[in-house]
Amino acid sequence: MGSGKSTVGRLLAQTIGYEFADSDHHVEASTGVNIPYIFEMEGEAGFRDRESRAIEELCCKEKIVLATGGGAVLRFENRQKLRENSLIFYLNVSPETQFDRVRFDQQRPLLKHDDPKSVLQQLYNVRDPLYREIADYIIYSDNIPPKIVVSGIIESILEKKAMLPEWLIGNSK
Repeated sequence: MGSGKSTVGRLLAQTIGYEFADSDHHVEASTGVNIPYIFEMEGEAGFRDRESRAIEELCCKEKIVLATGGGAVLRFENRQKLRENSLIFYLNVSPETQFDRVRFDQQRPLLKHDDPKSVLQQLYNVRDPLYREIADYIIYSDNIPPKIVVSGIIESILEKKAMLPEWLIGNSK
């Protein structure tokens, strides 16, 4: 949440000529309602079920840069699905930076709390080890502009090109 996944993902996809997808937007498009409404009607568990289906569908596509919702890693099946035929970049930002970026966003159901800073810290404590478990690359991006993050991602990809799957090597610019 607030790590810049969508911004960086869009820029990366544009740069390498891939399609960009966001699992949260996919859930909203497939249901016709926004995520806060899903949380209100079905709770977090209902949303996570929909999120898992979206990830399953989106991971079947080729030449795609996928930004997942921040909590997608909570489910083992999502982590497993994301690891199949994927390179995973974890945009690690501190809870303080997350708070600065999302504090005025009223569309964050998990932050509708008296102390959103502590919620962000708790979420980070739970999610960070799960992201580290599946990440091929960890990018500490607290105060780094998205274009610089994308350049670093592309540089990392090119440095490791010999180790990459052929489907990515043949399509990178």
